[in-house]
Amino acid sequence: MAEVKVFYDRTGNTLVVWFGNPQDEVEAEETGDEVILMKDQQGQVIGFEKLNFLPPSDHPIRIAFETVAL
Repeated sequence: MAEVKVFYDRTGNTLVVWFGNPQDEVEAEETGDEVILMKDQQGQVIGFEKLNFLPPSDHPIRIAFETVAL
């Protein structure tokens, strides 16, 4: 079963999402849209960080996931 980890830092206003093992990160690439892609040794994206993320309110952040066949 796949596992997704989501972290929100209220102080730094960042949202980090991992859909791979964070320990496998060897490279980080800035996209220019305040998003940083974290990659493994094979260059596969295993997570991302959204800078300056401000949720619309003080309510808990709701996240929905959908799987698709490739």
